[in-house]
Amino acid sequence: MRRRLLVATVGLVAGALLVAGLGTLLLIRRSARDEARRELVRQSDAISSQATVANLAVLRRAMRLEGAVAVTVGPGGGVRGQLPNNVLESDIDVGAVRQGRVTSGSRGNLVFAVAPIQRQRALLAVVLTRKVGGGQSRAGAYLLLTGAASLAAAALVAGWLARRISRPLIDAEIATRRIAAGDLGARVPVPDGTDPEVASLAHSINTMAAGLARAQGLEQQFLMSVSHDLRTPLTSIRGFAEAITDGTATDPARAARVISSESRRLERLVGDLLDLAKLDARRFSFDVRPIDVCEVIADTAAGFEQAAGEAGVTLAVDVPRHAVVASADPDRLAQVVANLVENALKFASTRIDVTATPVGDDVVIAVADDGPGIPEDDLPHVFERLYQSDRSPARQLGSGLGLAIVAELVDAMGGRVEAGPAPGGGTRLAVELNGSSSSSA
Repeated sequence: MRRRLLVATVGLVAGALLVAGLGTLLLIRRSARDEARRELVRQSDAISSQATVANLAVLRRAMRLEGAVAVTVGPGGGVRGQLPNNVLESDIDVGAVRQGRVTSGSRGNLVFAVAPIQRQRALLAVVLTRKVGGGQSRAGAYLLLTGAASLAAAALVAGWLARRISRPLIDAEIATRRIAAGDLGARVPVPDGTDPEVASLAHSINTMAAGLARAQGLEQQFLMSVSHDLRTPLTSIRGFAEAITDGTATDPARAARVISSESRRLERLVGDLLDLAKLDARRFSFDVRPIDVCEVIADTAAGFEQAAGEAGVTLAVDVPRHAVVASADPDRLAQVVANLVENALKFASTRIDVTATPVGDDVVIAVADDGPGIPEDDLPHVFERLYQSDRSPARQLGSGLGLAIVAELVDAMGGRVEAGPAPGGGTRLAVELNGSSSSSA
């Protein structure tokens, strides 16, 4: 790339110099020829008024004429006499000579003027000539010299520009190749004084690499978490199953309950993974219509009352007595509320509050717990499927994928989710759905 930039820049400058030089030479040549013609016409006017055949040689020496030849114009229009080299008989305007007018012309580098002189028996004319070209040679040499200097300067500037432009691009190419090969720690250097466009490209690549590195780290954490969630119930199931088979289980009924509970836990984890896969593939079916969210919330929360009681947590549902209508799929909304309550049960110390509030034309469903809360820097990431919070849950429930599924389902129903601190401490997770103009008392 550097070589192409250098060649292109120098070639462009060389072409511009060539065109400018040729144009200048043509102008110089034309100007010199016009100036020579004016000078010859002026001399010819002087000769025409003063010269005779006798004093022509004297005037030639006095006026320092380079070439002055007298010719005779015959009655029939023919020209007799030795014309200067490169001047043809057809160049002599016989009519103008007979009228006593001075004429001029050029042929190549030769400029000539024809002036009539005093008549005797025949019509005489003096042909003055001058060659033009010495100044053009000097101008050409000067232009050649300045052009060479300009090309040298252009090559130096082009080389500097090529290095300035290509070096960051080469660095970017090297970094992107390393990133593509799996080295997510590769970064594009951005030295001081870098052009804004190149610096922006470098920052974009570095941001992309940082994002990929973070995603890779989260993915590894996610896989480790899922592997742990799979291994723990499988270990329990296997252990109790072997105890029952060997007859060493002291309480077979309790062992069977543990196996059943752990099996349901595995089933929930596998179901959540399948739900995420379906959401990615857009294979989830939705029946979005105006529904009473209060009814869905009450029914769903009732299913967690036993689990909340066993954990020593009060599950409070505060919804209006009248219907609050929003556009949603009732089954998917129940799944959203269940995942939010289940997540709150992991961290709540003593209380969970579930609310539904009309806000303008929309409806906000919120689940708040009085647990340890979430650091402010982590709040924007709690709904990411690969996100793992640093806070440790007080109790293990669900698969750990519930909030990611909430975000996907709510987005598919045209709503949005947000996380923030609860008013009395802890965490508040909220879902905002599009409301409906139809509501009943």
